[in-house]
Amino acid sequence: MATAIPSIACLGVIGRNNNPLHISIFPSHDPATNTFTPIRTPLQFSLLLSSTIDVFDLRAKHNAVSGVGLSGEFGLLHAVDDRLAAYGFETNTGVRMVCIVDMRGRRIDSSASAAVDGGVRGVGTGLRDSELKPVFRAMQDAYVRLLQNPFYDPDEHAPLGGMGGKKITSRKFSDDMKRIGDGWTPGVTNL
Repeated sequence: MATAIPSIACLGVIGRNNNPLHISIFPSHDPATNTFTPIRTPLQFSLLLSSTIDVFDLRAKHNAVSGVGLSGEFGLLHAVDDRLAAYGFETNTGVRMVCIVDMRGRRIDSSASAAVDGGVRGVGTGLRDSELKPVFRAMQDAYVRLLQNPFYDPDEHAPLGGMGGKKITSRKFSDDMKRIGDGWTPGVTNL
């Protein structure tokens, strides 16, 4: 018997001017065909990432009014449907990192289910914010390594006028995002 556990469906990096810098899409398990395919199209994931910008802005306004200042870890931004949920993190430079989780994205055998987090939770129980901290820590580490590259110019990715900007084309950064998306399961503490 197989059981479904959460997996990452999409990782996105949004620039400080709300421009998309990077999107990585990961396949999810489709029980009808018993194959791994993306659960949404790239355009749909792009729209989901854009919808998180509003949540980031609302929380930033609320934090400014209440005097909290920068909060860093935002956690759950919104549940898209019964299967997808968007989690986010904003750096102190305004770069936003978003992780869209598919709650039924990976299939494991029931014999392996006891090894995952002391047993697999039922579908729809959600995730604790702390379970995604390693994802955001690894995404931020990959982004910092990208910024340390002398050939990467962050200003061309977030122009002063606020319009447009280039996407991140670094192969190393893309490989890091793929490693993070493929390597995460609930209970993982280090990516």
